[in-house]
Amino acid sequence: MDFAHSPQALALRQRLDDFMQQYLLPYNAAWHRAVQDGVYPPPFVEDLKVLAREEGLWNLFLPTLRDDEPGTRLNHLDYAPLAESMGRLPWAAEVFNCSAPDTGNMELLHRFASPAQRTHWLAPLLEGRIRSAFAMSEPDVASSDPTNLQTTVRREAGQLVLNGRKWFITGAAHPHCRLLVVMCRNHDGAPDAGGHHQHSMVLVPLDAPGVQVVRNIAVVHHHAPEGHCEIVLRDVHVPADHLLGGWGEGFAMAQARLGPGRVHHCMRTIGQCELALQLAAERTLERHAFGKYLADFSNVQEWIAESRLEIDQARWLVLHTAWALDQGTADAAQLRAQVAAIKVVAARLQTRVVDRAMQAFGAMGLSPDTPLAYFWTWGRALHLMDGPDEVHLRTVARHELAQARGRMGATAAYFTTPEQLQTPPRIR
Repeated sequence: MDFAHSPQALALRQRLDDFMQQYLLPYNAAWHRAVQDGVYPPPFVEDLKVLAREEGLWNLFLPTLRDDEPGTRLNHLDYAPLAESMGRLPWAAEVFNCSAPDTGNMELLHRFASPAQRTHWLAPLLEGRIRSAFAMSEPDVASSDPTNLQTTVRREAGQLVLNGRKWFITGAAHPHCRLLVVMCRNHDGAPDAGGHHQHSMVLVPLDAPGVQVVRNIAVVHHHAPEGHCEIVLRDVHVPADHLLGGWGEGFAMAQARLGPGRVHHCMRTIGQCELALQLAAERTLERHAFGKYLADFSNVQEWIAESRLEIDQARWLVLHTAWALDQGTADAAQLRAQVAAIKVVAARLQTRVVDRAMQAFGAMGLSPDTPLAYFWTWGRALHLMDGPDEVHLRTVARHELAQARGRMGATAAYFTTPEQLQTPPRIR
């Protein structure tokens, strides 16, 4: 296993860090002020996007890009440190056209779209001219079991007709959002097809008649300007050629989307945790209480040490998963378990590390003066987004138990029963 990043990736990370330091961080306060004033995205974001593309810092995440498509074609392992850097400033990814859920949607379209769909949707997404959203979760069913999804699609006279309700749809409130990738239950699905072959994905223009964005849902009282929206679909008609992939192939495509997207999410989380640890360490060196600096208290030193250990452990686990994705040789069940594992580890990491940092900052850690309160909110949401921790732990456990069944009895030699003690083996 070699987790070393290529010279190209290291050079790009340095350029990305320099770009963020020179152009993005000076605008951070202006970004927050504009959002507070209801101006989103702030006008200067488009200027920064143009500059980022001119600098070659554009579409950094998609290794299968064609020669005629803009981007760098980094593999997952080489993109990982760039995602970590972008994670430190939550609005940075949009500047480099690397925002979720667009990255996952571009991956889907790149792999499964028809030539016409590529022209109509993928090209403008790669150019950064539009944004998109992925509509899967629903309020009326336990979406942690995706076979429960009830939004329906039926085929009718050369059209697809959708009905249902989705919620916590990230990105749907962005003014540039034009596309919903909607996971639907097939209205005419055959019961004997199996639970994972009865859903399809449909490309739905956000302005299609019958699509209603009901509200932007705050997450732990944090209001995201790009939105985590509730959307109602009432007799939404789209042409039949808006079906993505094949009829009944929705789950297979969703699984293909998950692996890279989870690596991206987890590395952005690690970037936020690194920043939280840096902020906390500096805070403890300057704050004085009960006759000494916070950094001199043993429990505070333990916070800092535990955070360092946990961040490094999580990073190596995520990089191993990115490496496995790039190799393309891992067993599908094992890779699925690894992807599930990093999702749990990242969520736990963020809530623990950021919570310690908030404690070190005291009351200031609860305020919007630092990014910590937002980081904690996002970390808490990660325990539920893309499936709750319990579902991912179940995936990991099932894989481990399957491995145990396959080697049943192989560990018997490690026991020392009375019978084994009485009959030692002969050397010759």
